Amino acid sequence: MSSPAVTYARQNHPRFLKELKDLLRIPSVSTLPENKGDCRRAAEFLAAEFTRIGMEHVRLIDTTGHPLVYADWRHAAGKPTALFYGHYDVQPTDPDDEWLSPPFEPTERDGNLYGRGTCDDKGQVWSQVKALESLMAADGKLPLNVRVILEGDEEVGGEGIAEYVASKPADLKADFALVCDTELFAPGLPTLCVGLRGMIYTELEVRGAKTDLHSGMYGGAAPNPFMSLAHMLAKLKDENGHILIPGFYDDIIPPSPEELKAWKSLPFDEEHYRKTEVGSRTLVGESGYSVMERTWARPSLDVHGIPGGFIGAGAKTVIPAKALAKVSMRLVPGMTPAKAFALYKAYVEKITPVGVDVDVRLIHSGDACLVRVDNPYIQAATKALHEVWGKETVFIRSGGSIPIVGDFDRHLGMPSVMMGFGLPDDNIHAPNEKYHLKNFELGIESIVRFLEEAGK
Repeated sequence: MSSPAVTYARQNHPRFLKELKDLLRIPSVSTLPENKGDCRRAAEFLAAEFTRIGMEHVRLIDTTGHPLVYADWRHAAGKPTALFYGHYDVQPTDPDDEWLSPPFEPTERDGNLYGRGTCDDKGQVWSQVKALESLMAADGKLPLNVRVILEGDEEVGGEGIAEYVASKPADLKADFALVCDTELFAPGLPTLCVGLRGMIYTELEVRGAKTDLHSGMYGGAAPNPFMSLAHMLAKLKDENGHILIPGFYDDIIPPSPEELKAWKSLPFDEEHYRKTEVGSRTLVGESGYSVMERTWARPSLDVHGIPGGFIGAGAKTVIPAKALAKVSMRLVPGMTPAKAFALYKAYVEKITPVGVDVDVRLIHSGDACLVRVDNPYIQAATKALHEVWGKETVFIRSGGSIPIVGDFDRHLGMPSVMMGFGLPDDNIHAPNEKYHLKNFELGIESIVRFLEEAGK
């Protein structure tokens, strides 16, 4: 049976979509200095909307990065408190020539809304905002207490919000967090994410000679940092995907037999995944593990970039003085970022070739997490999703990382309900990012019904 708030949401959906497009037009790319003003403009846009719909104590909180947006409504005596989380910052748009429509001019096409941030995470943030509006407008109140904290640095490590959560836990005290930054396992299949991999993101800088050298005059005698770096990277992981850092796998907590059985029942087509999502000739990784195990419950190690040296047109016979690689590791429950980095750093220093020095730097990190599915808020979410989508909810893990979920657990002692409405092919972080329009609509209704259930 439809609640008044769901009816309101359906009646106002065209306006909700128009407003989302206005938010998407703000190029809030957190990593680019030239977009700093745009990030603040996006934060102000959201703050103004919270004020308009009746939220209280709305304010921007300055951090070392882009501002946080805070709002609350706490007049539901005796009811639990939800902490809404999302992020308004987005990834850069390059390569720009691969977009079929301008990344910051949201465009409807084939039942989807295309543009940077449509799915990750502005579309999902706006679903939260519009769910709150629908409840306030239809009922004059919320069914439970709500705090909201939105950040503008998620795509660059989230240091600002991590510092705030750690230093001011009383300001965010709640019974559970609602995180809308994940996806459905398959179209039309209601999904709750109950596990995330953690991560450490690092830089390896290898230094050789004091300056760049001519390879004719010095080649064969001077150390080449790029060659040394290549040897080191090759020793981090073998050809079967097994990470070679001693002790790296020691603390892993494997998934339970019940969880593995549930994963096997999910509608997963490995060939479709290989061909459509990955687009490679074959899949790789540790033998003896399924794709879901390899991406959800096993650690991974990847190289993201090797800037430096001569990369221009033509030839320049130079031996660079230094070389750099950006390397990250995804971590799983049982592993901690501090220990993983210590093991990695010690191993890299051990395998450093003669003639070069290495600097191993930690850029940012996040904890892995698991959420118990028998807590009352997961149960309320399961019931709400079944009602809206008409199917049984599935529980999955994600191979990605949302560091703030670990911070909520560690500093605030509360579980997170990770209720996302993206799709596996939404191209987040890539050209032609999209958000399925029906998911935007049903996402709002799902959040409304979830809050009503959790507030009973």
